[in-house]
Amino acid sequence: MKELIEAIVKPLVDYPEDVQVNVHEEDNRITYQLSVNKKDMGKVIGKQGRVAKAIRTVVYAAATNTQQKKAFLEIKE
Repeated sequence: MKELIEAIVKPLVDYPEDVQVNVHEEDNRITYQLSVNKKDMGKVIGKQGRVAKAIRTVVYAAATNTQQKKAFLEIKE
């Protein structure tokens, strides 16, 4: 899943080397924390959050097919 998030986000940003995905697992949920360069936040979020919503939709769909835990995506600077 981490590789999927990186594959989606890296082509969108100007600083792909700053893209990091951290994974935090709990009993019934997995949280993926995406951090990008401060200058790339607007590109990842998109107008009215449309890009971020699309990324989350893909991640959630992939997670329900492969994992029993609920997946969440957080975008941080």
